[in-house]
Amino acid sequence: MEVRAITHNVRMAPRKIREVTRKIQGLKAVDAQAILSFVPRKSARLVAKTLKSAIANAENNHELDADDLRVRMAVADKAPVMKRFVPKARGSSGPIIKRNAHIKIVLTDE
Repeated sequence: MEVRAITHNVRMAPRKIREVTRKIQGLKAVDAQAILSFVPRKSARLVAKTLKSAIANAENNHELDADDLRVRMAVADKAPVMKRFVPKARGSSGPIIKRNAHIKIVLTDE
């Protein structure tokens, strides 16, 4: 059975989150939690929070054991961007693109 958790509109670029999600794909869920606790990045804390939510969904909603779960998929997708402008020389303006992401983690017991 597959269990998933999604965190929407995380205020961080998906490229930065993908570096962390690639490290935990295919691992056991408890091993992935242990690895994420030692990664010194903000994105690791956000992915760990989503992974913890997916494990809780599996235990509470589907009566699955956390030791049997494996990370089948961990993805960081694009979310809507915030567009801002900063003043530049001679009265012009330059764009600032603030990227957001959606974190999706799918666990399976197979």
